[in-house]
Amino acid sequence: KLGKTLLGSDSHTPTGGGIGMIAIGAGGLEVALAMAGIPFYIPKPKVLKINLIGKLPDWVSAKDVILKVLSILGTKGNVGYIIEYGGEGVKHLDVPARATITNMGAELGVTTSVFPSDEETKRFLKAQGREQDWVELNADPNAKYDKTIEIDLSSLEPLAAAPHNPGNVVTVKDIAGLKVDQVAIGSCTNSSYMDLMVVANSMKGRSIAPEISAVLAPGSKQVFEMIASNGALQNLIASGFRIMESACGFCIGAGASPKSEGISVRTNNRNFFGRSGTESAKIYLVSPETAAACALTGKMTDPRTLNIPYIKPGLPDQFIVND
Repeated sequence: KLGKTLLGSDSHTPTGGGIGMIAIGAGGLEVALAMAGIPFYIPKPKVLKINLIGKLPDWVSAKDVILKVLSILGTKGNVGYIIEYGGEGVKHLDVPARATITNMGAELGVTTSVFPSDEETKRFLKAQGREQDWVELNADPNAKYDKTIEIDLSSLEPLAAAPHNPGNVVTVKDIAGLKVDQVAIGSCTNSSYMDLMVVANSMKGRSIAPEISAVLAPGSKQVFEMIASNGALQNLIASGFRIMESACGFCIGAGASPKSEGISVRTNNRNFFGRSGTESAKIYLVSPETAAACALTGKMTDPRTLNIPYIKPGLPDQFIVND
């Protein structure tokens, strides 16, 4: 069975790897030439296998997985590789979680990242009304890899990328107590229905800390419509979040720039110097779970220390499909 390849002019095109696609981000000119029929050439990639075992504990999510990978591989020295995720731990990650991991794989500098297409992929496509598009895709049993690393999901804890590089990874508990000025939840990495439901469940009946400026951007019209229809949006607005448009927005410094010298905790994929639109600001990259905890307390907080239940939403049986 054949999978599909995709060439896109956004560096986070590899998000498509979450459903088994070889999705490659390239320059705008290269994509325009490809659309005109000019071949797109890349050297034969090396393949790095990341073997996932175990299952994520409560308050730890896909963002922490890719931050762990960044802590191991860094942001340099990985050009020319494709990352392939496998192992029994994969079955415990839903498609939005896989998409978070392949999306932020761009920060590693690899060509792309890809997950197998399995029953979990089929479940997601069925919920999107696209079951007929599903094909099973996985590695050959005798596949050879240029490099292999193993990550035990059950051993992971909340992580953060400190300023000013996505590879500058620390544990949240090690920087706990740091005063936070702003929390921003969204970006193409963490704005799925599942992500926002985690935040909405954490916020229900609670308010953000009074000194916090908090913004949230749904990842699409579909996500926006779904959280509006099930009441989650009301929880978020009541807690003090401002709702932004479904766009790159604050991730690229287009709106919600932090105050001068401000510390902003974000679910973005990048925290480069000055990217937020405020040159003197410091940006920390975290999971939606950690971002919600910071919004509630006004300081860097390991969400495991919150005295609230962790409610992880299940994948909907049916997404609202309204194009």
